[in-house]
Amino acid sequence: MTIAFQGIGVAASQSVAIGPAYLTGHGLTSVPQTPITPAQVAGELDRLNCAVAAARRALKTIRAQVPRATPLNIAEFIDAHLLMLEDVALVDEVRKIIRDQLYCAEWALQQQRDTLVGVFDAMDDPYLRTRRDDVEHVVHQIMTFLQGAQLPFDPGARDLEGCVVVARDLMPADAIVLRHRGAAAFVTEFGGPVSHTAILARSLSVPAVVGVHNVTRYVRPGEPLIVDGETGTVLADPDPGTLAYYRERLGAIALRRQHLRTLVDRPAVTRDGTAIGLLANLELPEDAATARLNGAVGVGLYRTEFLYMNRDELPDEEEHLATYTTIVAALAGLPLTIRTLDLGLDKRSEALGTPGPGAGNPALGLRGIRLCLKEPALFRPQLRAILRASALGPIRLMLPMVTNVQEVEAVLAIIAQLKEDLTGEGLAFDPRLPIGAMVEVPAAALAARSLARRMDFLSIGTNDLIQYTLAIDRLDDGVSYLFDPTHPAILLLIRTTIAAGRDLDTPVAMCGEMAGDPRFTRLLLGLGLRHFSMQPGALLGIKEIILDTDLQALEARTAHLFARLDDAEPGELLDALNQL
Repeated sequence: MTIAFQGIGVAASQSVAIGPAYLTGHGLTSVPQTPITPAQVAGELDRLNCAVAAARRALKTIRAQVPRATPLNIAEFIDAHLLMLEDVALVDEVRKIIRDQLYCAEWALQQQRDTLVGVFDAMDDPYLRTRRDDVEHVVHQIMTFLQGAQLPFDPGARDLEGCVVVARDLMPADAIVLRHRGAAAFVTEFGGPVSHTAILARSLSVPAVVGVHNVTRYVRPGEPLIVDGETGTVLADPDPGTLAYYRERLGAIALRRQHLRTLVDRPAVTRDGTAIGLLANLELPEDAATARLNGAVGVGLYRTEFLYMNRDELPDEEEHLATYTTIVAALAGLPLTIRTLDLGLDKRSEALGTPGPGAGNPALGLRGIRLCLKEPALFRPQLRAILRASALGPIRLMLPMVTNVQEVEAVLAIIAQLKEDLTGEGLAFDPRLPIGAMVEVPAAALAARSLARRMDFLSIGTNDLIQYTLAIDRLDDGVSYLFDPTHPAILLLIRTTIAAGRDLDTPVAMCGEMAGDPRFTRLLLGLGLRHFSMQPGALLGIKEIILDTDLQALEARTAHLFARLDDAEPGELLDALNQL
């Protein structure tokens, strides 16, 4: 009998998988409070040290297996865990408990784990609360070796080909190893849309469903499973009809991917002859090659945060320049849009320290351009490097989290001074370097005309725009259901921004998630958007829609439907446009 489980879907480039269940029992169990004598302390400390060393070796082995071309900062998860193995608050405190309280190493480790997890659980910041997972994962790694067991996944073996891994939770290292061993999909009891497992599944192109409560209690080892990353559904022991349906769907997915590959070299032009710019979002320099393979005509958003994360010192001008030079070379003449530092809500840097005591909500605090203007020593090296790199190829500079024109004018003044400095030093740069701003807060959208007068281009960041407009923390699972790109307020802000750009002849792009979601392509085209930037894997699907669009008819229909925005369901509006 088919049993259905519901969780949070993670649709990678392949959204569906079918395979036998492989259960693994991750999650810490309690260990007994075993007392020791003073004479046994040295032996327990040795056991702990050996376990930490074994965990470190295992992580380094896995770290070495992460391909350089792997998208996103997967390796940084492993690096963070390696650093935690050196953390005084973790291992040294365990040693202290063994020595002072005279208990076995397992119990001491568990006590310190409970203390640290309790600290993270008490934090108001949702991002910091998610760091409890790192503590759990590192402690689990040490505990595994402490108890004389081997890691459940041997990095060298490949005997999980086509299996669906079912676990309470997955450590980042395990996710990488499991993919390396051929796992077809992940299903976990814990996790949300921004959990480690979800992020890694997307990056590793593995369909997954997370947050499926108690799934390990009901699924049997070897049982056939269907994982649908689009709907968040897991089907156990599917009946023949269901199995046949999903196999047919897998076949269709494979055929569609073949078809999309034929579109790589076709220009993105609507049926009535309007050219649309399809650009890629980059996380790492290595992603540039993937963007070109998927037919991107440039980069609409290159995030520079990875240069600052998981390190104790700030990058200098030469490091910035070397990174940008690498990407410019990889793009071979295609334009590159570099977004300046945007640390804040869901990204932090140890090198910048922790926010001050009054910084209760990082989403509304010192982030993006606010942080850069307050810390010129942080900002100027990046700006100088971008200017210098502009002499090597077509580069655009984009400012994040802009809320008023005063911020823009302050940045323009800094750049003007830097140009004078570079000229005086005899260093080359593009004197007409285009400078743009992201529209990602309601204030920027409503003041888009003011920004458009001062900027060479605008780009709409929909993730933050939706968050700030609808007053929902997108990292908070409790309100994530309210994250609605079709809310009338969002659509009106997008239309206002595009209209301002059109009126003032300032190009407007979109680089948020909506740009790469095929459900919204016709709507955005109908509103006048002509430049889309997205993760490279989405480019060809969006191009296919553009090629099949009659823009004149679509714009007229969009205007008609928009007039009914107060009365009609946004879903009806979308359906009507997508049927054109």
